[in-house]
Order: sequence, then C-alpha cells, then structure tokens
Amino acid sequence: MIAIVDYGMGNVGSILNMLRKIGAPACIASSGDSLANADKIVLPGVGSFDAAMTRLAELDLIPVLDRKVLAERTPVLGICLGMQLLTKSSEEGTLPGLGWLKARTVRFNFQASPLLKVPHMGWNEVKPRIAEAL
Repeated sequence: MIAIVDYGMGNVGSILNMLRKIGAPACIASSGDSLANADKIVLPGVGSFDAAMTRLAELDLIPVLDRKVLAERTPVLGICLGMQLLTKSSEEGTLPGLGWLKARTVRFNFQASPLLKVPHMGWNEVKPRIAEAL
C-alpha cells in the first residue's frame, strides 16, 4: 500500500486519484498508525518549510516517518515542498528538515539565471553540487 502523508499542506486528493487511475493501491495517512503498514510513502507539500516541519511535529509524524524510511528502508517520494523537507535545512526556514538527504535546500539564484521562470513546470537535468557546509 502506498501511503500519501496528509499533514494539511498538500493536495493529497489529486495524488490519490492519480495513483488509483494507474491501479496502484494507495491511501491517505494522517497518523502514525495509518503509516505503519505502508510499503511506499509519498510526501507532498505546498507552502513554507517551517510551517510544514511544525505541522509534521504537531501530528507526531516525524518519529514514524524516520522509522519507516531510515530503519525499515521504505521507499519515499517527496513532491514539491515534500522533497525539500527531506533535506537537512532550507534557506527559506530556520527549523531543521528531516535530514534524510545530506543536502540543504537553497533558493533559486535569479542573477545567475535571469531567464529562469518560477514556478517552473517541466523537465530539467539535475546537476548535484558539492556544498562546503551542509
């Protein structure tokens, strides 16, 4: 079962509909108990980094997510803000992230790419860069 994490900051209904359309068994999970039996996890998100981390903490979802992902090695897909939450921190917040990726979320540099459109929809090549300090 694919569990879509509902912490009040993402369009979980659209993700559930998409997964159902392709025949994937999925459910919306808003508690640790509902995440416990997940074979895969989708972590969506829209909004601010700190608000999302605060909401995950308020719902006591961080310990169960850590256990599922780090100890049980359950595959996880972060979408939009959900992907940013997988990192150690964000330039757009002060709270720590989940820290599953040894990375830091950084803002777009508009001076380096004046033609960069935000929001950006489409496909691009991702080039990892080694950061001095995470």
